[in-house]
Amino acid sequence: MNKIVNKQHFSANVVKLEIEAPLIAKSRKAGHFVIVRVDKDGERMPLTIADSDVVRGTITLVVQKMGVSSTKLCNLNVGDEVLDLVGPLGKATHIEKFGTVVCAGGGVGVAPMLPIIKAMKEAGNRVVSILAGRTKDLIILEEQVREYSDEVVIMTDDGSYGNKGLITQGVEEVINREKVDMCVTIGPAVMMKFVSLLTKKYEIPTVASLNTIMVDGTGMCGACRVTVGGQTKFVCVDGPEFDAHQVDFDEMMMRLSAYKDAEVESFEHFKPMHNA
Repeated sequence: MNKIVNKQHFSANVVKLEIEAPLIAKSRKAGHFVIVRVDKDGERMPLTIADSDVVRGTITLVVQKMGVSSTKLCNLNVGDEVLDLVGPLGKATHIEKFGTVVCAGGGVGVAPMLPIIKAMKEAGNRVVSILAGRTKDLIILEEQVREYSDEVVIMTDDGSYGNKGLITQGVEEVINREKVDMCVTIGPAVMMKFVSLLTKKYEIPTVASLNTIMVDGTGMCGACRVTVGGQTKFVCVDGPEFDAHQVDFDEMMMRLSAYKDAEVESFEHFKPMHNA
């Protein structure tokens, strides 16, 4: 059992949780994730570690209400406990001094991007972080990102904050004004696809995190199969980060939607019983 020691709402559907997990806090690196099971009836839910505090013995997770399990987790309060928390899992992000690194994060994808931004900066890179969301309310962790970035660009679809436009516009503006040596992108699959297509045009090496497709986190269920460079990879054990220019994003998006009807049906059954 792991106790929640702090909770913060970013918006009605996005919550930051600080959870006791001293061993994970001590050993985790940028890019690692954990598997959370809220209760005995809960699903195994992969969540990338956004931050950790070795002194407090805690890790930070950012969770968006999407279905039954994520809603259960977001509904917990300080003092409540999750049944299972396993990690750190996956392969850590490859960090080195590349030069100028563009970190493009969309929505809650900014949470797993934060430790990468920090690690890239500590490795001596110039870090330009581009945060995107549909509206101002969906821009998260801006203050923390600014702490470790040389520059932060905000993009919103509706122009309610920062610059109006898509994340690709922000990325291309940076590319057109200075040499970019590496790009890291985390967010919705369709966002990562178009960031990847853009950086491929400019021949900029790009890494994408495919954590949203994972289920069991051990490589046993096979749900996170993706095609990378024509080969089948398992996101949870081979990733979650891959060369974005080699990822078949269309296949990934098709597989992400495979259980949509079942997920909606399950959530509709859950809502009246839990006031979700």
